[in-house]
Amino acid sequence: MRVERIRRVLENLERMGLEQMVVTDAVSILYLTDIWVDAGERLVALYLNRSGKHCLFVNHMFTLPQDPGIEVVRFSDTDPYIGMLGARVDSGKVLGVDKNMPSRFLLPLMDQGSGAGFVNGSLAVDEARGIKDQAEQEAMGRVSAINDQAMEQFRGLLKEGVTERQVAGQMKEIYQSLGADDLSFPPSVCFGANGAVGHYRCGDVALKPGDCVLMDVGCRKDHYCADMTRTFFFGKVEKEEHRRVYELVLAANRAAEAMIRPGVRFCDIDRAARSIIEEAGYGSCFTHRLGHFIGMEVHDYGDVSSANQACAQAGQIFSIEPGIYLEGEMGVRIEDLVLVTEDGCRLLNSYSKELEIL
Repeated sequence: MRVERIRRVLENLERMGLEQMVVTDAVSILYLTDIWVDAGERLVALYLNRSGKHCLFVNHMFTLPQDPGIEVVRFSDTDPYIGMLGARVDSGKVLGVDKNMPSRFLLPLMDQGSGAGFVNGSLAVDEARGIKDQAEQEAMGRVSAINDQAMEQFRGLLKEGVTERQVAGQMKEIYQSLGADDLSFPPSVCFGANGAVGHYRCGDVALKPGDCVLMDVGCRKDHYCADMTRTFFFGKVEKEEHRRVYELVLAANRAAEAMIRPGVRFCDIDRAARSIIEEAGYGSCFTHRLGHFIGMEVHDYGDVSSANQACAQAGQIFSIEPGIYLEGEMGVRIEDLVLVTEDGCRLLNSYSKELEIL
């Protein structure tokens, strides 16, 4: 059990006016207990109480460590496990529940009156996960280093006539050869006009001279995720405007990263990048927020956007990924992961961002 992490969650619950919470998100349970249970449709639940009466509800079919470090309540498929969970909850007090708790578990828990009220308590866990401890920072550094090494090999796959799908299909094997456990998300390999398609993955488009190549890729190592985007040009830059777009995105990326330190508002970081693109006349072509938090999930809670007036804190890790997308032509995005330090920030990616013609 991760005592310090649970302590932070309990402090957050106290600030929210809550004394108890049920966590059902498997990643958050792993974060708090070092126990991974891929329960599928079955219930797995971590009950937290500020009195310290924590327990983990797990089906008999799942194997746990010999010493899980927390009280475990076991049940079978035919046991009244919602009633068992409800019996542990203090029904006279409001219960914080996980934002991802399936309604098939939550509604019966509510029907049996297992709390004086029910509220979304996930912010208590989300905010704790947003501040990475030293071990997490090191894990994020390791997985990002693998991503840097992999990008060097990915660019070597880019030959005239190769398809997006063929390139993407070789990425998992390359990651694993470098020590990664798996992909952190399906790779996005975009040639030419596909670089301007939001959340495009890959297809059977063949690479030809003049194409931009946008690759948004990431791997997973020891439960932590990497994410990076680089944009290349194959053979030549087709238009001078495409070169200018690239340099604008690079300038926006660097401007945002240069101002990151504790106390700076996320909306101001977003503004630093967005203003460069807007002043050049491409504001409508930057169609998404500047970044997202990342850790045990590719998209952890939290973002870098015009709507987020919270301030950066030491230990947070998030992406900085401005982009300009010219529909029907090409798109450029440059993405790094950034760790906020006590007096500034540190980039977790070292792969070059200078314009490359392959």
